[in-house]
Amino acid sequence: MLALSLGHGGMAILINLISVLLVFFYLPPASAGLPRLVTDATFLGVLNAIVVIAAVGRLSDAITDPLIAFYSDRSQHPKGRRLPFMAIGAIPAALATLLMFIPPVGTQSRWNIAWLLVVELLLYVALTAYVTPAFTLVADLGSTPDERLDLATWTTVAWGVGIIVGAMTPALASLLDRSGLEAIRAWQLAVAIECVVAGVAMMVPVVVIDEVAHARSTPSTSSLRSSIVTVLSNRFFRHYLAAEAAYFSGLAIIQTGILYYVTVLLELDEAFTAPLLLLMVVSALGLYPTINRVAKRQAAKPLVILAFVVAAADFVIVIFLGKLPGPAIAQGLLLVLLFAAPFAILSVIPQWILADIAEHAALTSGNATAGMFFAARTFLQKVAQTFGVVAFAVLTSFGRDIGDDLGIRLSGLAGVVLYLMAAVLFVRYDEERLRRELGSAMATW
Repeated sequence: MLALSLGHGGMAILINLISVLLVFFYLPPASAGLPRLVTDATFLGVLNAIVVIAAVGRLSDAITDPLIAFYSDRSQHPKGRRLPFMAIGAIPAALATLLMFIPPVGTQSRWNIAWLLVVELLLYVALTAYVTPAFTLVADLGSTPDERLDLATWTTVAWGVGIIVGAMTPALASLLDRSGLEAIRAWQLAVAIECVVAGVAMMVPVVVIDEVAHARSTPSTSSLRSSIVTVLSNRFFRHYLAAEAAYFSGLAIIQTGILYYVTVLLELDEAFTAPLLLLMVVSALGLYPTINRVAKRQAAKPLVILAFVVAAADFVIVIFLGKLPGPAIAQGLLLVLLFAAPFAILSVIPQWILADIAEHAALTSGNATAGMFFAARTFLQKVAQTFGVVAFAVLTSFGRDIGDDLGIRLSGLAGVVLYLMAAVLFVRYDEERLRRELGSAMATW
């Protein structure tokens, strides 16, 4: 459990470096002291280079996610079905993340756009090879619902720690900048340190876990087509997936926007970003044990719906940041503390729900296609996050600087709509029926 959790923490660092810092690094506000490395010119009204790059990079996942899940489910490797793929993806993913922040030209250039497109494609292939099997191990290693909940909880704790580590990047860059490094070199060195930490953490489960001894390792016999049909026709999974898409889109907006919320709307130094994110994640970490206990005693569905509603309320605050009564730092504290509870719930419970859905499908169909369930979730998660990043980048066209901040505030409205939509969609998830059928299938098995 500890080894798998460290792997999840490592991949959280990489994913959050891309989600939180990439737009800020290439299209910084005027106050950041960084050069603009790609054009912010728009075409078709709202599309700019970063929008297109973010969208194109994720298109490769439409192929790699199901393929890696399919071959992982069917794998007969002597080391197991999941770990060999994770071994292939870990170091290349860390290296590609670093290369995303080392453009070939130090000023605005078309070569930087081409560089981002190529490296991003390599990054997402490597990340898919690691992320999909790593999430699937939560289902493979847990033989009961409570064990799967514990695995989901501790891997999520590690994910939170990964976010904290990734959130330290601006502060680390600021420290290196004050030591005499040029601003862009300080950011690049800070990202390099983060990538090394992430790569080492991602290799821990590969080295430590004996998958054959501890996980369900029976290969699937389904064809690619039948595996995809099985997943997409699952009545429980469809409602779950729709809500997850809305959640991750909103999460990507707040992750991408947090530096802008701090520096543009609140007019605080970018170094405040790390302490604010640290406070949010630490507050969430403190809630995980309680959420674990409550979820074991009660239904998961009401917790998830409550989390969506509270998260929507938090995005209302984003719309009015900097204009609310009280000092700017107090408004920032309100924003992150209110988001801590939904962040904690939505980090743990949906992963547990999906592990149970995959287990239910395996026991009722007799075919172990858990990887394909997690691949579908991972793919949609990436698409949803891309949508969130693209939506935020598009909105910045309407203003992203102090005194000209309409686009940043509109991102709050987008988050409200997405999370309320997620709450409505998840009402249709039939948790009672899944629990009843899963219990009967486990007794028979």
